[in-house]
Amino acid sequence: MSFLDQQIADRLHRTAEGLVPAIVQQHDTGEVLMLAWMDDEALHRTLTTGRATYWSRSRQEYWVKGETSGNPQHVVEVRLDCDGDTLLLKVDQEGVACHTGDRTCFDQGLIGG
Repeated sequence: MSFLDQQIADRLHRTAEGLVPAIVQQHDTGEVLMLAWMDDEALHRTLTTGRATYWSRSRQEYWVKGETSGNPQHVVEVRLDCDGDTLLLKVDQEGVACHTGDRTCFDQGLIGG
């Protein structure tokens, strides 16, 4: 693990399962695309490759966004919130982000907009 990875890993506050939520945002527009989960290995792979890699809680495996869908996320920036319990990935999203075929997973309005 690189020095940067270790610094971040030391600050992370993980769930009991070793996971941290990752909010994913389009880097140039600020559009919130999705929320996914990362463990230390997923974060390391993301930082190393520049391709967003997540942990699937349902499938219990790693997945690289776009590897099967053809809609990759190229990581521009990774931030850690002040409490160390949430990551923010700023990405360049190719195509849609949601598995339903929508641009964002947050297209269901409950109040307003």
